[in-house]
Amino acid sequence: MPRHARDHRGYIERLPSGSHRAVVPAGSDPLTGRRRPLRETCETLDEAKIALTKLQRQVDEQRHPKTAITVREAIEQWLEVVDLEVTTRERYEDLIRLYIEPRLGQLQAGRLDAELLERFYARLQRCRELCGGRPPKGHVCRPLSSSTTRKIHYIIRGALDRAVRWRYLSVNPAEFVEAPTPRRTRPDPPSPQEAAALINDAWRDPEWGLLLWLTMVTGCRRGELCSLRWLHLDVEAATLWLKRSTAQPTRTGIFEKNTKTDSDRRVALDPFTLELLAEHRQRIAAQCTQLGVSLTDDTFIFSAAPDNSTPVLPRSVTQRYRRMAARLKLRSTRLHSLRHYSATELLAAGVDLRTVAGRLGHGSGGVTTLKVYAAWVEQADRRAAETMAQIIPKPQPIPRGPRGPYESIAADLRAQIASGELQAGDTLPTVVQLAAQYTVAAGTAHRAMAVLQAEGLIRVQRGKRAVVSSADQVGTPA
Repeated sequence: MPRHARDHRGYIERLPSGSHRAVVPAGSDPLTGRRRPLRETCETLDEAKIALTKLQRQVDEQRHPKTAITVREAIEQWLEVVDLEVTTRERYEDLIRLYIEPRLGQLQAGRLDAELLERFYARLQRCRELCGGRPPKGHVCRPLSSSTTRKIHYIIRGALDRAVRWRYLSVNPAEFVEAPTPRRTRPDPPSPQEAAALINDAWRDPEWGLLLWLTMVTGCRRGELCSLRWLHLDVEAATLWLKRSTAQPTRTGIFEKNTKTDSDRRVALDPFTLELLAEHRQRIAAQCTQLGVSLTDDTFIFSAAPDNSTPVLPRSVTQRYRRMAARLKLRSTRLHSLRHYSATELLAAGVDLRTVAGRLGHGSGGVTTLKVYAAWVEQADRRAAETMAQIIPKPQPIPRGPRGPYESIAADLRAQIASGELQAGDTLPTVVQLAAQYTVAAGTAHRAMAVLQAEGLIRVQRGKRAVVSSADQVGTPA
């Protein structure tokens, strides 16, 4: 291909199509060691000269991408520096292995754009296998949830954002992507009948029954429940402190960590729950005595070990609850539904939102609680409205007096009829006589008679004087 003005700073080459391409050396790729030129194709030679100058300026100012980094390489480097919880990192690694690497891993990150990513997310939400709408025989499409797809978007956007910061890329295409809209969380608490059946069945094993009871009473998370020690229970203050959480990742051993919000919280306990905990401690103390060990405050409240020296495994709690819920044919077999039960019952009972959020460990001043449990907040608001209706005194309207001359005339005649001064069949004064008596116009007197006629107190016939209606005619207009 013919080249023009070729030097170490760059050159312009003519393509077989007649276009011109500006090429500027940009050093070598730090990942592969290969030389990397910057290229831009233009229709005319003048446009190519302008593009050549622009690319040279980018190299001088180090505003060009350093490398043709792939999506997989960008994510690997991001994982090296990002601060993630062990369980979160494990979940992200699974998403990368299952969904990102098979489709986008070998693609150059610079070739990603908003259209490609949004189509990728949309296909995941139709079928996690990306069958393309033509599934093979025997295949059943299983859509990926919006929350999982949003996690994939967070991984890609975070990795590319770091690549831009490190100048591997000049722009992050994921910034222009509209992530899938999160679906509203729908709490699935057990009904009161299901909760009663659950507790009664679980109490065959008092320790297992107490574990589920405490979950329903406090609304604590599974990991927080497994990390409870006797030193976290303040009997005098009737308070339970939630300070730690037990995690059980798949690829690492069990360990304790901070709570989900990285903050301690305390939950008040009722006398009955304190009594159950006291009985449970006595059983554990007797068991430890038989083993020749002493029960200390550092001992776990719930444990599978004979001396309660290790926490109960979170997954074993989930699995045991799932089997029991399936046997009882509950609507939900998720242990998390007991946390929903605690929240919904408190809100339906009229407990204020901030108190419920504090017991559940929700941050942001109850915003999360309101978002998740909006339906039950509405029930509590309805109950508050009914309460206010009972508190506020009922209105007792004051009878309205006559406001105009015709109403005064009608009121006088109505009083005479009610007192018996005017009996049924008695004739009333004429309109002219009433007008002269009350010093009003004839039209005003006529209007007063019309009011009494509408009420059925008098009967009026053309050419005759009005008469008082009989008792069985009252309320029947003439």
